[in-house]
Amino acid sequence: MTTLYSPNAPYPPHASARADSPWIRTWSEGSASRLTLICLPHAGGSAGFYRPWAALMPPEVELVGIQYPGREDRFDDPASADMGELVTAVADAVLPLLDRPYALFGHSMGSAVAWELAHELDRRGAPGPRRLFASGRAAPGTVVTGQLHRQDDDVLCAELGRLGGTSREVLDDPGLRSLILTAVRHDYRIIETHRPQDRPPLSCPMHVLTGSADPELGEERSRHRAGGWADLTTARTEVRVFPGDHFYLTPQRREVVATVLRRMDPSLATGGRRTWPSTP
Repeated sequence: MTTLYSPNAPYPPHASARADSPWIRTWSEGSASRLTLICLPHAGGSAGFYRPWAALMPPEVELVGIQYPGREDRFDDPASADMGELVTAVADAVLPLLDRPYALFGHSMGSAVAWELAHELDRRGAPGPRRLFASGRAAPGTVVTGQLHRQDDDVLCAELGRLGGTSREVLDDPGLRSLILTAVRHDYRIIETHRPQDRPPLSCPMHVLTGSADPELGEERSRHRAGGWADLTTARTEVRVFPGDHFYLTPQRREVVATVLRRMDPSLATGGRRTWPSTP
């Protein structure tokens, strides 16, 4: 449920932090962009999880990744105490980016963060997202959470193995295992203690993406009210199922990005304007 990182890693090549925010990562100038796609990572993940998407973005779309504390170049930053603190900080960081239409994309834990972020921005009177893409997780309030953040490392490793996305070689390395599990435990604490408030539904279209064999959502569960997401908006809700497990996004990257771009604006197509190498 995480991606490999180093605690002392610098910003990825060509990345920038707009508005000098430690929370924001971009991989383009954005000067030709008319739309913004803000991406929120899964538990234990980083903004770099979305970096390979940059090569598929047309000039009209600026790709923005949110960097949670406690990983990569933010390894020494204190973890957020809870979902409220996390979302407040993310909202502070993205407000300067909302000078043009935008969409939110969240995978797994990131989908819950995206939903909370949309409500927080609305509370502040900021423009709402054009679309909200919820990937790999049922809607807030419908998910049965556990106490994995309180379990030992072996239990956490077993959970990562169940979801996929983390190689056995990484988990077998004591140093890397410790780094990964620290971030995973912090994030699991946030999502497992998250108690969403009752709020009026959003007004933006909702797009639910999942892997056909995803143990967290999957094809069968997503058929019922789009995994609960259809009840959280007054607009249309759409479900798209891709072949794969919880981390279907990696092997299906091109198809996922093409789907997101078409829903943001039917005139958009995947590009290839950026030529620097992508991280795995």
